[in-house]
Amino acid sequence: MHPSPVITTGQEAVSYIHSTSWLGSRPGLSRTCALLERLGHPERALKFIHIVGTNGKGSTAAMTAAILTAAGYTTGLYTSPYLHRFHERMRVDGAEITDEELAAVTQTVARHAHTMDDPPTEFELVTCIALEYYRRAGCQFVVLEAGMGGRLDSTNAIPAPEVVAITHIGLDHTQYLGDTVEAIAAEKAAVIKPGCQVVLYQQEAGVTQVVEAVCRRQGVPLRIATPQSLRLQQDTLEGQVLEWNGLPLRLPLLGEHQRHNAAVVLGIVEALRPRFPISDQAICQGLAQTRWPGRFEVLGRNPWFLVDGGHNPQCAQTVADNLRRYFPNQKAVFLLGVLEDKDYPQVCRLVAPLAAAFVTVTPPCPRALSAQDLARHLQDCPCPIHTADTIPQGVAAAQELAGPNGLVCAFGSLYITGPVRAAFGLTR
Repeated sequence: MHPSPVITTGQEAVSYIHSTSWLGSRPGLSRTCALLERLGHPERALKFIHIVGTNGKGSTAAMTAAILTAAGYTTGLYTSPYLHRFHERMRVDGAEITDEELAAVTQTVARHAHTMDDPPTEFELVTCIALEYYRRAGCQFVVLEAGMGGRLDSTNAIPAPEVVAITHIGLDHTQYLGDTVEAIAAEKAAVIKPGCQVVLYQQEAGVTQVVEAVCRRQGVPLRIATPQSLRLQQDTLEGQVLEWNGLPLRLPLLGEHQRHNAAVVLGIVEALRPRFPISDQAICQGLAQTRWPGRFEVLGRNPWFLVDGGHNPQCAQTVADNLRRYFPNQKAVFLLGVLEDKDYPQVCRLVAPLAAAFVTVTPPCPRALSAQDLARHLQDCPCPIHTADTIPQGVAAAQELAGPNGLVCAFGSLYITGPVRAAFGLTR
């Protein structure tokens, strides 16, 4: 390794984090644990809600953090990836880490990382930076979203969390995690440690049986979050109004899947409440104030323009379901950009029946499938297929195709979500 650099600005910190020194994904917790030890174990000063799963982790984490902040707790939120800028990944009470804080913490962590014979990967480095930042910020809770996995994910270097929340499990990253939902569930559920409580998104029996077995083995209680506990009062493009235990709740996030996620969040609250006061008012306020951009988010109205970061078949099915729910009998112009290593053929199959046209774009990612190759894949669809050289050009083309009374839905990868939002002047 080169000598530890001097990091004085946020941009220098981000450049250092993204530098080639940390390339590669190498399973295991040894590097994260070694770096945390050098930092004096910041993770031991913190209480965690650890969120693992395939889909819905970010939304679940955002709702949970908003409620804990509304309840008066200094709350850290760790998520990935980001839509517009790196700083989104680390927040305290809703505010992103500042340039000054990021530079100071990264400088400290870099000094230790450069003494390691086996240096951390980028995600491991970022996790350690976040944990040190949350310790310095005096966080009483950290809502920690796992990365790709569970058992060998760097976020699993923490001690037993207060709650492990397991969101919807689907087939994604199968080359690393297994090719059945049961195998993936076992990998995710391996973060369950004696002393925690577990809340599970209600889903197929195979996943539930795997999680139940792990909970029995570790001697920890399991709650299965039933969306039936949330009664839907109102469901429009302005948001959802729900009733839970007689309490009226407003949820700005759209779609039935977000009600399922909200049920998990309320399960987390119930698990915490015996030891940590969380008022009904905090629940109402936190949910109402939750913002989680890029998840079936309305960006425009003439035409209607929605963006969703969905990138796998389960997400595509959710997008299709939501379009049928909110725009019955209306076809959409899909602005589509995908990664080559995702199951994009199935993603395309699921939304094709709803397509008035496709506009393909290339996501800004080395693993992107080109707009031209995606268009070739779609050539048998019985609707017009267009390609765009840039995402802003794709946005304009899709709007023109839809017309003022039409509907556009941009999705296929989180990597296009930020640029699509930026085309509407949104950068936060």
